[in-house]
Amino acid sequence: MSYLLKNCAAIVPSASDLVLAGQDMLIEGKQIAAIGPNLHAPGAEIIDASGWFLYPGLINTHHHFFQCFIRNRADLDWTRLSVIEWLDLIYPIFSRLTEDQFSHASVVALAELIKHGCTTAFDHQYNFPRHAGSRIVDRQFEAADLLGIRFHAGRGGNTLPKSEGSTIPDEMLETTAQFIGDCERLIDTYHDDAPFSMRQVAVAPCQPVNCYKDTFEESVRLARDKGVLLHTHVGEGESPVIKARTGRRTVQYLEEMGFSGPDTWYAHCWELTHGELAQMAAARTGVSHCPEPVYLVGAEVTDIPAMQALGLRVGLGCDGAASNDNSNLMHAVHSAYMLQCLVASSRKHPVPEPSAFLGYATTGGADLLARRDLGRLAPGMAADLFAIDTRRLEYVGTRHDPGSLIPKVGISRPVDMTMINGRIVWRDGQFPGLDESDLFAKAETSLHRIMT
Repeated sequence: MSYLLKNCAAIVPSASDLVLAGQDMLIEGKQIAAIGPNLHAPGAEIIDASGWFLYPGLINTHHHFFQCFIRNRADLDWTRLSVIEWLDLIYPIFSRLTEDQFSHASVVALAELIKHGCTTAFDHQYNFPRHAGSRIVDRQFEAADLLGIRFHAGRGGNTLPKSEGSTIPDEMLETTAQFIGDCERLIDTYHDDAPFSMRQVAVAPCQPVNCYKDTFEESVRLARDKGVLLHTHVGEGESPVIKARTGRRTVQYLEEMGFSGPDTWYAHCWELTHGELAQMAAARTGVSHCPEPVYLVGAEVTDIPAMQALGLRVGLGCDGAASNDNSNLMHAVHSAYMLQCLVASSRKHPVPEPSAFLGYATTGGADLLARRDLGRLAPGMAADLFAIDTRRLEYVGTRHDPGSLIPKVGISRPVDMTMINGRIVWRDGQFPGLDESDLFAKAETSLHRIMT
């Protein structure tokens, strides 16, 4: 299928490139074929893009889809709990989910991501209750296929029992051998590293505080043998616990095991010292910054200016809905910028330009996921993009700077179109070929089984 997007009000090739005004974009198959004025393409479907701002598709680098079924819970009050206390309270609820609920929660999360311009989603699925079976990630791939989104699965897991200092209920525990065995199965079944791949797999043990050391050591061996990426939670309150247990804070503990480097990224990192950030930068270990849980934790705002000054690779993530309550990465772009403004006067380094935060969610995410075919709008790149029709009153006074619009102003509604791999998956408030009301009814029915 070919599309010719005519007379685009603005094309934002990347956060660092000049904005192109009044030009056309030709999509042929899975990729962008051309960008320029007065393009012609006999046989292509012509879309009038007058008034549209076109952006590279957003890339979500950290999430927990299943948590969409445990959100908007006033009883789980972060403001009165530490992260560890919150985990102790919420993990028993997580452990009740069924395979069917994991599947429907994935549809819910992915649909919301698509509606707000996300075209590639990484999920850190670490919850494997024994009664739910071992096919949870397989069901996630099915959900991604249904909606047409590019999906990177992070096969997580927890191996340390609560009796030895973890926060994990016995129902959610696996052995290291079980965890590694299923990682290998998923890699062999689904991982595709070809250009424009729609399916990839990363080895992602949940976090050091909830796993035996050998879980991380075996993860490194498997990932390097298979040529896939590594991911885990770091620097979200666990470093003192890890130091008490091992004599080292988390970053040093992981680096000594080899769980670091250009094929590795950590989620969060808000509690890390500048020395630890410098270690990560030197190793080329990346960070998925999840801004919205910062509101709830309330400890400190992640030092993004320092990360940028050190040259750390940074992407953005929604994080799970139990600590965010939505799956809107575009909202996270705005939150990330505004949080840095809140603490700017206390920082050594200045807040990055607003457009840099769009960059974290596009080229930054592509870098973390090792996707050279994603993150920019240019000929030869994957046709992953979204469009905002700015011919509305709420955009008056903002249209002169498309690169800063999302981080600085924020977007209050779903986008007008999302395209993934050259296919329109969301347009004018609908998922083409899908009945959203039917998907809603099935998810809602599944959800109520955990509420009763």
